[in-house]
Amino acid sequence: MSKEEKGQSKVEQAKGKLKETAGKVTGNESLEGEGRAEQAKGKLREGKEDVKDTVRGVSENLRPDDEDRG
Repeated sequence: MSKEEKGQSKVEQAKGKLKETAGKVTGNESLEGEGRAEQAKGKLREGKEDVKDTVRGVSENLRPDDEDRG
């Protein structure tokens, strides 16, 4: 996972948690919902990057080594 994408997903999750908490404290259901949605967006971004990392790792393992070419 690129550090930038990982950082952005964590920021989204943290902002979402703050919004959700603020919504609960103030009784603002809309803000609470926005917070949950933002957290979900961050988790999805993180999951997407994890899948990309997995695919990248698998493809690297499928490449023949220099020793096998010869």
